Amino acid sequence: MKRIRVVVVDDSAFSRRSITKMLEGIPSIEVVGFATNGEEGIQKVISLKPDLVTLDLEMPKMDGFTLLRILTSRFSLQVIVVSALSAADKVFKALELGALDFVAKPCNTASTDLLSIKEDLQKKVLQIVALRPKESPVFKSSTSESAIARTGITQSHQVSSKTSHLVDIVAIGASTGGPPALQHIFSSFDQKYPFAIVVSQHMPSGFTKAFSDRLNRSSFFEVKEAVDGDVVLPGKILIAPGGKNMIFEVHGNQVIARIVKPSDEDRYVPSIDVMLESCAGIYKKRAMAVILTGMGNDGSKGIRAIKENGGLIIAESEETAVVYGMPREAVATGIVDRIVPMHQVSEEILSQGGFS
Repeated sequence: MKRIRVVVVDDSAFSRRSITKMLEGIPSIEVVGFATNGEEGIQKVISLKPDLVTLDLEMPKMDGFTLLRILTSRFSLQVIVVSALSAADKVFKALELGALDFVAKPCNTASTDLLSIKEDLQKKVLQIVALRPKESPVFKSSTSESAIARTGITQSHQVSSKTSHLVDIVAIGASTGGPPALQHIFSSFDQKYPFAIVVSQHMPSGFTKAFSDRLNRSSFFEVKEAVDGDVVLPGKILIAPGGKNMIFEVHGNQVIARIVKPSDEDRYVPSIDVMLESCAGIYKKRAMAVILTGMGNDGSKGIRAIKENGGLIIAESEETAVVYGMPREAVATGIVDRIVPMHQVSEEILSQGGFS
């Protein structure tokens, strides 16, 4: 079997050695070289022709962002960002620029704590290599933000008064490739609409606050990382916090979010299945599920609960999914109502939900 060739780019000698050791623990992986900065990274890519690059973002000379643009646009290389938790906002910029996924370093300094990422790093490398995803679409934040600027409407725009809609909540699940897709979808809405959105994006703890804040800057909806007790309201988007599950309870005439510890059975966290099943039980036919790009089959169980209660289901099509894993599993159930490319998802939500 052909071994997968990897180049490790990181200015820390300790990190390079540690990441190399972790990757070489996988029989199918061969670390063919390393680089200490972006300029050296380009040289190694040209000479060694790797299949995949692990990339630190904060480096001297040429930084990780510049190198990432070159790797994805000129070489169409698969890139996994390995960066510190403190650089959360930079990680999401990297995902918008074409990185397929990221692994969070526990700290920037040389420490044996770095070894804690071994399982996550190996799992993500193996999944990406096995699925051979197509080049990630690039959605620059400036494009998203310009959508608001063109309308001339401020973030305080009131929720639409239309009352003939069919949907009260849109529950979205995403994994690899999800962050830029979600940003594109949310920035496509030209105003607040009278439905709530809840999101489970597979992500480790410590990143979803920065992710939510980033989404909020380019959306008419109010976007926030969910905390226990948040009220689910029209015009509001709640992002499940990394490493936790989000479920819902009825209190009087309100629905509130509960943030709970995942069970041992939850392979993917935040769990899309858990979120969808909770939504289905409360919102019944007034719920819509959307399954976006990602690895694995999370969501395929939850959409059955949505359908059994009369709700609607949309799945991203293969043509735009960075990894056509979760949408494929959803479509395979035979109960998906609409299959559309990512750039049409917001339009389909409005159309199927009775808002257009």
